Amino acid sequence: MIMRATLIGIGVFGVCLLARAQATKQLKPGEYEYYDEAIKDINTAAFPKAVGALELWAQKFPESDYVNERAALATQAYSGMNQPARALDAAIPLLSKDPDTLFTGDAAQAMTIRLLYNATWAISHIANPTSEELTAGEKAAHRLAEYDKPVPGVSDAKWAEARADMKEKASTALLYIAMLPGIQAMAKQPPDCPSAESAYTKALAAYPDKAAVSYELGRAFSCEAKTNPDKFVQAIWHFQRAAVVDPTLGDARNDPSKIRTYADRAYTGFHGSNEGLDELKALVKLSAVPPPDFKIETEAEIAEKKRIQFEQEHPQIATWMKIKARLLEPDGAQYFESELKGAALPQLIGTLLEAKPSCHPRDLVIAVNQPTPEITLKLDKPLAGKPQVHSEIQWAGEPQTFTKDPFMLTVKAESVEGVAMDKCIATAPPRKH
Repeated sequence: MIMRATLIGIGVFGVCLLARAQATKQLKPGEYEYYDEAIKDINTAAFPKAVGALELWAQKFPESDYVNERAALATQAYSGMNQPARALDAAIPLLSKDPDTLFTGDAAQAMTIRLLYNATWAISHIANPTSEELTAGEKAAHRLAEYDKPVPGVSDAKWAEARADMKEKASTALLYIAMLPGIQAMAKQPPDCPSAESAYTKALAAYPDKAAVSYELGRAFSCEAKTNPDKFVQAIWHFQRAAVVDPTLGDARNDPSKIRTYADRAYTGFHGSNEGLDELKALVKLSAVPPPDFKIETEAEIAEKKRIQFEQEHPQIATWMKIKARLLEPDGAQYFESELKGAALPQLIGTLLEAKPSCHPRDLVIAVNQPTPEITLKLDKPLAGKPQVHSEIQWAGEPQTFTKDPFMLTVKAESVEGVAMDKCIATAPPRKH
């Protein structure tokens, strides 16, 4: 990482530091070799060896004048070993003190920054920190973000680079601390979805532009939606917010298309189409949280609205569709015999597909809102002409018979209206030769 490389070059630990610090601090006879060994091991990334040297140093010289330096070096060594909990525990005694009084000598500032940096890194990598660790880690992160004393001997460009990385690492740690209660709630078995929602809502108030918080809050709402479906509307908002603000969720290694696709599928799966999706994408840019009256219609709600509108605009067709749907159910034959047979149907409307015979017919084959035959009308007396096929007619009557496959309802017609008729043209009989 840039920050670690930069910090290693800021100050040099060892004889030079000790020589200039002897006015206030002294190494006891035999103590220097442990100090020097730990420094060399850290500078060569031999972190386990450094820990060993530091432990021996503490055993041999527990009351050393350099106990603060020893703790800071232990923090750095454990960080190098990727042991964040031990790194932060080593730093805790120092973080309760004024950082400007911890170290002396030319490398004091470099050691202070390293301490704060490694403690900040540590807290953001501990899954279940104690309250003491949380307090110490948060303090380290704030101090790292605010540290603005240029280090002697470091160029302005290098210091600006280091400061940018210090602020970025501090921000990452503080964000992690804010999100941690939500992370822990979601990690429970089963997940504590309401607690996660509460925790992430609080985190989002502190970090409204962090896509990771929006996404995790969306997950919490989605979790709650398993028992409270209304919560999924909130989940969709926060998924879309994350996808619009930063679909990598703050990690450039993430494929942004995955979050975008996931957010869009959440919307279309709930709504039934992508209608209104562009408007939602524009809306989530304006706020981290939805307005109080925010709503997305479900696919079922849209279907119900269309059904009601269709019934209002086409009542006769809607009536027949209900009758047919009931006849197609597994107990459709029983329904016909017990409720439909012999009952008076209301006036219905349909399209004439066939007249039998074509002139002066007594049977009319009809379809309602589809191209295939559904109803056969039986007339008491033949029509006086040739009905126009594909014309629209209205009728009322009493059902007499029913077959499900092929579907056909035979109805004794009580009235027939609106039949467009042509004259029947008589044909001459064939001549005899």
